[in-house]
Amino acid sequence: MTKRVHRPREDAEFNFILGMSEVPVLAYFTGTWPKAIEPCRMMDLVVGGIADDYTGRLTAVRADITRCPAATERYGITGAPSYVLLKEGETVAHGTGPMTIAEVPKFLDGHL
Repeated sequence: MTKRVHRPREDAEFNFILGMSEVPVLAYFTGTWPKAIEPCRMMDLVVGGIADDYTGRLTAVRADITRCPAATERYGITGAPSYVLLKEGETVAHGTGPMTIAEVPKFLDGHL
């Protein structure tokens, strides 16, 4: 995964990254249970590529549901992978399930 994708180890670090970002944040939530592992691994590659393409316009954050339970609850995450696009701290888009590299820009572009 690209170094442009932040991987907080806990809620406090997740909140710090959100607070420091001067651009919109794509937070994507992953899980480690068997049915979530493969879709989440696929999204690591997709979001890594998007983070490269959107350098300077977007901060990407990969949050593990079990490590960031408060963020998971705050954004209403019920499955993995799930996505929340935040602009100035407010949710502007929300999605669930695997997306292709072509689908993510459609999810983002209307909001950036």
